[in-house]
Amino acid sequence: MSDQRANLEWRDGAIPVSTRFDDPYFSLDNGLAETRHVFLQGNDLPERFVPGFHIAELGFGTGLNFLTTWAAWEGAGVDGPLRFTSFEGFPMSADEMARALEAFPELAPYAARLVSAWGEDPTLATLEGVEARVVIGDARETLARQDFVADAWFLDGFSPAKNPELWDADLMAEVGRHTKSGGSAATYTAAGFVRRGLDAAGFDVTRVPGFGRKRHMSVARKRG
Repeated sequence: MSDQRANLEWRDGAIPVSTRFDDPYFSLDNGLAETRHVFLQGNDLPERFVPGFHIAELGFGTGLNFLTTWAAWEGAGVDGPLRFTSFEGFPMSADEMARALEAFPELAPYAARLVSAWGEDPTLATLEGVEARVVIGDARETLARQDFVADAWFLDGFSPAKNPELWDADLMAEVGRHTKSGGSAATYTAAGFVRRGLDAAGFDVTRVPGFGRKRHMSVARKRG
């Protein structure tokens, strides 16, 4: 397991910013609304939820995307637990996670369970009520060793301009190999090299309106 930790500073006392990548973990406008717009709506969720639905993610960060999805899953009343697999290279501490998630009081019941489990084991082996797993380490190495195929992907690494390693063509190819035919991916970025990488990985990629000040984002559907 990686012993590298997140390096943080706090903007306005509440928003964690990675000093390694000089990028905030969530939107300075409204992180919860951004997650719903980019990752839920971008993957046509919760409309596509069915028993056994599997979401995979690059960049677990604060866990905001996971918690938002977990709440949406339970709100949709789907039978059985959500399956969620995320990849994180630089995990934050449980205290840092708790501090960051205080910004989203409506997720507090879920956040308390996540933070408790994270403090025990950041792979989330002890978290109950959801089939969640966080793979710690460099996704360029760890994803290739996984045997799942996801229904949907959240591509949420730090900005491609500042963290290009998490968006390179080889990693996007692995995302494609770990996506079901007809499966989807969504990301806040519309960077050309990311869209080209997804296209080469077998996705039809569309640029759509982004959240807040971000003019565009990208959604993708795996070709059959």
